[in-house]
Amino acid sequence: MNLWLVLHLIGAVLFVGNIITAAFWKVRADLQKDPVIIHSAAKNVMLADMVFTLPGLLLIVLSGVVMAVRADMPMMGLNWLTLSLILFAITGIIWLAVLIPLQRAMIRHSAADVRNGRMSDAYSRASRYWAIFGVAATLLPVVILYLMVSRSF
Repeated sequence: MNLWLVLHLIGAVLFVGNIITAAFWKVRADLQKDPVIIHSAAKNVMLADMVFTLPGLLLIVLSGVVMAVRADMPMMGLNWLTLSLILFAITGIIWLAVLIPLQRAMIRHSAADVRNGRMSDAYSRASRYWAIFGVAATLLPVVILYLMVSRSF
């Protein structure tokens, strides 16, 4: 098996696996309504992004570019690869422009909520927006994964 393909698959597992797992643990923490648990989960979601999502993203991009160049893949016109790249860019924009700032806000608000002993409306609002944009940022990579495997057009 090609080393670049192995690196690409590892990157995809890290990336998609972490975004799904982080959302699961954050939602579970929110359901408990305990500020200490919620604050810990919010901090750990951010940490997991730095430890798993970001390296996964880097592996995907690096290995994907190398494999596309080596295979002389067409980068013009609409095909499975260009659509995947567009969706990947949209995912990155959502993550950088929306989710990371919301995660920072959730950490900040939940830290204050630990001191106050109850969850604030500010945390709840940031968490709600994180969930909405997080669904998009999770579903897009699943679509990309399908396109990468099926190479349907």
